Amino acid sequence: MKIYNTLTRKKEEFVPINEKEVRMYSCGPTVYNYFHIGNARPFIIFDTVRRYLEYRGYDVKFVQNFTDIDDKMIKRANEEGITVKDLADRFIKEYFIDAKGLGIDEATVHPKATENIDAIIDLIKKLEENGFAYNVNGDVYFSIGKFKEYGKLSHHSLEDLAIGSSVNVDERKQNPMDFAVWKAQKPGEPAWDSPWGKGRPGWHIECSAMANKYLGETIDIHSGGQDLIFPHHENEIAQSEAASGKPFAKYWMHNGFINVNNEKMSKSAGNFFTVRDIVEKFDYEVIRFFMLSAHYRSPINFSADLLEQAQNGLERIYNCLDNLVYLGEHAQAKEMSDEEKSLQSRLLEIKGKFIEGMDDDLNTADAIAAIFDIVKEVNSNITASSNSSKEIIDFSHSLIRELGGVLGIGQKQKENNLDSEVEALISQRQQARKEKNWKLSDEIRDKLKDMGIVLEDTPQGVKWKRV
Repeated sequence: MKIYNTLTRKKEEFVPINEKEVRMYSCGPTVYNYFHIGNARPFIIFDTVRRYLEYRGYDVKFVQNFTDIDDKMIKRANEEGITVKDLADRFIKEYFIDAKGLGIDEATVHPKATENIDAIIDLIKKLEENGFAYNVNGDVYFSIGKFKEYGKLSHHSLEDLAIGSSVNVDERKQNPMDFAVWKAQKPGEPAWDSPWGKGRPGWHIECSAMANKYLGETIDIHSGGQDLIFPHHENEIAQSEAASGKPFAKYWMHNGFINVNNEKMSKSAGNFFTVRDIVEKFDYEVIRFFMLSAHYRSPINFSADLLEQAQNGLERIYNCLDNLVYLGEHAQAKEMSDEEKSLQSRLLEIKGKFIEGMDDDLNTADAIAAIFDIVKEVNSNITASSNSSKEIIDFSHSLIRELGGVLGIGQKQKENNLDSEVEALISQRQQARKEKNWKLSDEIRDKLKDMGIVLEDTPQGVKWKRV
């Protein structure tokens, strides 16, 4: 398996520090609102990385944090007249609702910044002891000039970064680009006791502290959106390595940006959407399928038309699965024919292409193409008239489920329960067909269609599906 490493700017063979064990940290949300589609992409992508590593036999310890103390959180909590903790608790709960809908598994650990203040303070003290941090009236800053490798992730010199970034001018800093690892308390703000007085952690330090606490000084994979490369991840490297003297992360993975209707997403442009907004029109799984339809490092354009295409593609997979379930219920338990054995071999070859795509820097677009190739083979060779064996039907169904499960798609079960009115209408139509009353049969079919039930007549009997 190869991964593109942002640190080295090349694809590298993935070799974990400890054989068959992967320690992975992925930056989570700042919990002051529902998360938007830009956040959803890394959550989905790196959940898929974790799924695939587990599929390949690795034991993955996956940590994704919650930033639950932050300037934006303080501002919103004050506007609503509630505590920052109340705000955080509300939107952590909402996060899990949307994450579950998107098929995102819970992390091994979901640490909160406010529950790890001791670890954060210990890390800052170590930075002070090592000469990388300094205290100015209760504000503690990291001295980037003393970390000689600063800029190695973003691949820019300190001078280039200074020119290209906007920094808060503060004459108390030794260097304008030095960043706060501890912020002295301002009136009305939440605060914790520390060696430097009451205050709260800076944003960057929390991830370094929690990665170190839950995963160790050197981890296998650190991931997040491309927008986090600088300054957040650059600062994490500086803090972590200045404290430990060891490499922080072996592989750095970053996903590309999302545009909305070919424009950068922003509230001012009126094209800013939360996941909760989108699921008013599209199913959560459609969003996940859409996000995986392009390579994770590529920019992706988000639009209603593209979501509809994703919806249609997902429906093809589910229609194939539903058809296999129906045929399996009516199939004979007999040995596979030579033709079916040949089909099985072709399906296994396509499975190999799925793995080949995922091994190539998580190419989910190629993986999805492989699933569609399987669907095409199945639809062409396993039909109501082919008298297929139960063995090949069950094999095909299990294979699609298996590969879909790696991507977190195609796992829903068909709802087999029909209300009594619908069941009665289907029975009436079957009787009308026996009596060759085609007019009544067609009228019932049209009525069911209006109710969202589409019928298909097969040699094994009538099939139905919801639309």
